[in-house]
Amino acid sequence: MAMDHPLEKQKMTTTNIKTQTETVTVSVNGSLSKASLSLLTEPGTRGGELRWHLIDHGRSRGEKSLDFDRDVLGVEIKIKRIVVKAFEIVAQKKSRLNCLGEKKRIRRDFVFEMETEEMATLWGRLISDCMNSLGRPQELFIIVNPFGGKKRGPKIFENEVKPLLEAAGINFKMQETRYRLHAREIAYSLDFTNYDGIVTVSGDGVLAEVVNGLLKREDWERAIKMPLGIIPGGTGNGMVKSLLHPVGDHYSASNATFAIIRGHKCSLDVASIVQGEKMLFSVLLLTWGLVADIDIESEKLRWMGNTRIEIYSLLRIFGLRRYNGKIRFVPAPGYEEYGDPVREPDGSKGETVISQAASVNGDGSKLRCYRGASTEFEASKWRFIDGPFVTVWIHNVPWASKDVMAAPKAQFSDGCLDLVIVKDCPKKVLLSLFLSIKDGSHVNSPFVTYLKVKALQLEPGRRVGDSIVRGIIDMDGEVIARGDEATNLDPNLMDYGSPFLMKLDQGLATLFCPI
Repeated sequence: MAMDHPLEKQKMTTTNIKTQTETVTVSVNGSLSKASLSLLTEPGTRGGELRWHLIDHGRSRGEKSLDFDRDVLGVEIKIKRIVVKAFEIVAQKKSRLNCLGEKKRIRRDFVFEMETEEMATLWGRLISDCMNSLGRPQELFIIVNPFGGKKRGPKIFENEVKPLLEAAGINFKMQETRYRLHAREIAYSLDFTNYDGIVTVSGDGVLAEVVNGLLKREDWERAIKMPLGIIPGGTGNGMVKSLLHPVGDHYSASNATFAIIRGHKCSLDVASIVQGEKMLFSVLLLTWGLVADIDIESEKLRWMGNTRIEIYSLLRIFGLRRYNGKIRFVPAPGYEEYGDPVREPDGSKGETVISQAASVNGDGSKLRCYRGASTEFEASKWRFIDGPFVTVWIHNVPWASKDVMAAPKAQFSDGCLDLVIVKDCPKKVLLSLFLSIKDGSHVNSPFVTYLKVKALQLEPGRRVGDSIVRGIIDMDGEVIARGDEATNLDPNLMDYGSPFLMKLDQGLATLFCPI
């Protein structure tokens, strides 16, 4: 549709997607240019593009373009100037430090100097309307963990997150956590009516705390639909890597921030972990055996950052432990041949082997918080694998950390958990397996059982060769059960020896994502 204004310009419409294009002569960062502004006008589409040719003695010296959705943070109008605040992709060749050829971005401003204030006002209005059509968040609540990883959360927020949010014109309120499970308390009591999303600057554990807090609320059905964002500030950061890697974005706090700014969203499965009357919710993974021991016991080396995981992995592999236990599972289609069938009386439900979480308060009143996934499976669906086990990983997303792709077939919302099991394995082979986890090729090893499951029951046992020592259950980077009897007095922990039941609620939560 033609715009009614006195400026001379060219207008054209493409044959496939309807666009409105305005072309004028301007100065871009001090250089004379012929610039065009193309806006999508097709119903259901959004966005647009700025494109300009640098002119030297009447000849073009090259072309430059910015996509408003993909490259632009925000726009500022200053009389006859339009400042486009870009976070654009720069060309990157594969190298030893960038072996995946991931896309990197740089922050730049492009100043368009218009001939008249009227022209600047018109283009400014068109660009502002285009940016508003993108559906980006306007208000965010940000939780920063000052204790995760190398304790750089506050610096990451100040130096990498805050400048991008300000350039995008996004308002925010920031709060730092002060103790373990503080993020869960914040999410439980937060009045989020004025926010478009909750963002964590931390590792994966704080994101899980937020999900647990939202699902404990009486208004959990509305609360869990609040879009969640995560910016890496911890040790593992598997969720951020799982979001950025599939689209080729370089793993960084700035790229994770830009993914939130753009406002695209995806669904995320949430796993209910039930033991008697206790229930927790997981969004990333649950580990037991070697991996859990490495993750938790290496906390004593936290000052080393991510290096602590590599060093402690070697220590634990050479001093290998194996654990007795049992795994029961409902295989996803295509994985029915794994394990052996569970024998149950006809008509019984497989998951009734352990009690479900209580649905009433102590005073007899009905609980109004989320009660976990309600899907039930017949006994004939369940199969089992017995230990001893070296390690067991249960994944909801592909990456366990920014360097470990333990479940390459995992997806954010496919209704399945990815189960990775290692039983009998020579130490030399186990070392090579850990090296192959970098690219996910470990799943082809004859020593690894990899399958997708709809539900799972884990019954952890004692360490092989020791009738007393027990292990650790690690969920989303945090301990939820361990063999230390004194630790089990913590009301937030589950009992290590009793079975856990895991079931998925497909697409329950919502994440900000790159596309």
